Amino acid sequence: MGHADQLSFDAPDDDAPLEKPTDRREVEMQMLITVKAAPNPSETYGETVCVAGIRIDCRPTAWIRLYPINFRQLESEHTFKKYDIVWLKVRPTTTDPRAESYRPIIHTVRTEAHLDGWKKRRPFVVDHVQRSMCEVLNAVRDRPPARSLAAVRPRTVKDLKIEPHPGWTTAEQAKIDRYMQQEDLFDSAPRTALEAPRFKGWYRYLCESARCKGHEQGIYDWEWVALQRNLRDRTDADIRTELRRKFFDQMCGPGRDTVFYVGNQAKHQHGFMVLGCFYPKV
Repeated sequence: MGHADQLSFDAPDDDAPLEKPTDRREVEMQMLITVKAAPNPSETYGETVCVAGIRIDCRPTAWIRLYPINFRQLESEHTFKKYDIVWLKVRPTTTDPRAESYRPIIHTVRTEAHLDGWKKRRPFVVDHVQRSMCEVLNAVRDRPPARSLAAVRPRTVKDLKIEPHPGWTTAEQAKIDRYMQQEDLFDSAPRTALEAPRFKGWYRYLCESARCKGHEQGIYDWEWVALQRNLRDRTDADIRTELRRKFFDQMCGPGRDTVFYVGNQAKHQHGFMVLGCFYPKV
């Protein structure tokens, strides 16, 4: 795996078949949150967020996806952030064939701790670094159902492509419009429409497979959108510069041991995107 990674005795078997319960019984679990994806338009909530992390109350530890989560309306006591350790109850998502997908029961979320610094986080993440992105893709093609969440270490990050966001699709805008037109008897605050970010981004990289011909994967990290929102009063050129500085120069710089958190979509399981980045100093 490189970079002096030392797996624990409880490291998951990359080739083991994935399973999840077939009923909707509640399951209580403890998770380390590692991924908070960019928000998507929702007719019901205005915006929904996909959250993922590592279940740490089982052996071996395992990836878990939580969806949908409406961060906009979460009560403060149930809010959590990346690298929080939380307890919560979930139900298997029967409409999503991916083994890692569960529906959270939000009012049960209880945040226990926050892991500050890469040193405390590394022992949980290192067990889940796959041999290569090419291997993850091959498994999806050849041995479904396969992993839909993974951590992969790029051998070389060649570029960060930044292009203007084209705006929401017709279907996405229709969801926003229907949300804005609904009346909420329990919420007197005015509803606000989810704005599309100004820019989209893609990583171009080679993974650790000797035969890798290159990957180009879109960035769907909450931080990508949040940075643009914080810089909304700046020029396009300034925002491009800051995005490249953080997501390429810092996260993928020569002094960093960069690992991408990647995941696919239920309807497009052959296409993976970058949901976040683990980038401790070398």
